[in-house]
Amino acid sequence: MRYAVWVLVAGLVVVLMVVLMVACQPQGARQGSMERGAGGAGQGDQEPLLLLDGGGNKSPGPAGPVADNNRCFVCHLNYMEEPIAVVHAKANIGCAKCHGDCDAHIADESWASGGNGTPPGIMYTRDKVNPFCFGCHSGDHLPALHHAAFLAGTAKEKYCTDCHGQHRLAERKCRWK
Repeated sequence: MRYAVWVLVAGLVVVLMVVLMVACQPQGARQGSMERGAGGAGQGDQEPLLLLDGGGNKSPGPAGPVADNNRCFVCHLNYMEEPIAVVHAKANIGCAKCHGDCDAHIADESWASGGNGTPPGIMYTRDKVNPFCFGCHSGDHLPALHHAAFLAGTAKEKYCTDCHGQHRLAERKCRWK
């Protein structure tokens, strides 16, 4: 009798997990998997969710490989459609290129219970943002029309992120260890 109860409980857990997995998938992902049939497509031919923007974005699709930021988006869903993250992912530049490939940060869930969490390998204070961006986007290659006042230091916008994207957290949930 005890064995039968455990089998029943295990079966219910499996059914619940399948229901939750299907319910938590984006609508387009559910439809796509149904269209492919039960066999499904291999992982290699699926684009990262970041790039499935529903066509509302006027920018052309990526010409080559794209960055897979899925490890980051497990917690940082707010960056899946954030302009800087999208543009860089389409250029095959992932989160780790700027913030480091930090397994300790990814594995640390202590912040969820009020802990201080492990920071990513690299974070930027405001005074470090522009020098880092200029490491790839040199000032002499920026469109002068939009950047002349910024480069001259006379614009009200002082940091690249003042115009490009919403890449700063509106509210910090924890302080790093």
